[in-house]
This record gives sequence, C-alpha cells and structure tokens, in this order.
Amino acid sequence: VLIAPEEALAMDVHGGKEAAVLVPVFEDGGLHAVFTRRRHDLRRHAGEISFPGGRRDEGEELVDTALREAHEEVGLPPEAVRVVGALPPTPTFVTNYAIYPFVGVIDAGFAWVLQRTEVDEVLELPLEALRAGYGERRLVRKGIPFRTPTYEAGGHVIWGATARILGELLARTSRSAR
Repeated sequence: VLIAPEEALAMDVHGGKEAAVLVPVFEDGGLHAVFTRRRHDLRRHAGEISFPGGRRDEGEELVDTALREAHEEVGLPPEAVRVVGALPPTPTFVTNYAIYPFVGVIDAGFAWVLQRTEVDEVLELPLEALRAGYGERRLVRKGIPFRTPTYEAGGHVIWGATARILGELLARTSRSAR
C-alpha cells in the first residue's frame, strides 16, 4: 500500500527546498508511529510535533537525508531501520519545503537519544488512537486563527504537513488491514 521510494521521488511537489522525514513505525500490540516534539524556543516550527527529518544536504539522496536526520535527532541508527516504502511528497506553505516521507520499520522498545538542541521529546503514538483522534479544529499560530485538520492522541495535537503525511499513512494502513 506504500509507494516505492523511486515513485515518490518522481512526483511533482511544490516547494523550493527539498527535505525528507522518516516515518518510523513499529508493532507493539498494534501499529505505532514515532514523532518528535520540537523545542518551544526554536525559530522554526517551535513546539510542533513532527517526524524526524530535515533539509537535504548537497549531493545527498533524500532517503539518506531521512535516515541521517533520524539518527541525529533521536539516535536511531540507519541500520536499525528497514525502509519499506514512501508516501507522496508534501509541501509546506509557509516555509516552502517539499517534504519526502519514507516509512521505516523499527523494533519496539528502542532507547531514544534526543538531540536536546532541537527535540524536547519522542512520542510513540498508536495509529488507531490517532485515527480516532482525527478532527478539524481552530488553531492560532503567530496571532492568526485558522481551521485545519488535526490528529490528537495522548493530549498531543498533530497538524500541518505532519498531519497531511500522517493522513496518508493512516489511509494506506487502513487499506492494508482489510
């Protein structure tokens, strides 16, 4: 139900800067996804929940960007990840990124090592709880109110590009469960 990484790379997506995220998933009484909550004092995306990832380095393959960033942000070594596919690339509207998400299976119970300059915490959230926590809500960002699709689980609210990526993952995993 996932798309091949090569297929994702060939898709046209709006965004002047390329970035990649790893969507780590593991099985532990149900499928879970791993997110980070960014520090509240960061200049960009402060306090937001996201998948580990970041901007592509010159000459780097995007899947390698996702793996490198996951290693840097949460201590997940590339050899501990089995990349099983990709999701369609997602644009960011404010920061002008084209984000390429790669789905990787990991073992449950990994001991996270956080890059404290960027990451406040790692969240391991059950996909079924996220699916049940879908809704549209009014948020205020930089003083501007807006309505947007969100996912909530365990008191954590996911929105924006991460919510769009998560929506793709949830749609595809619900198809595979049938």
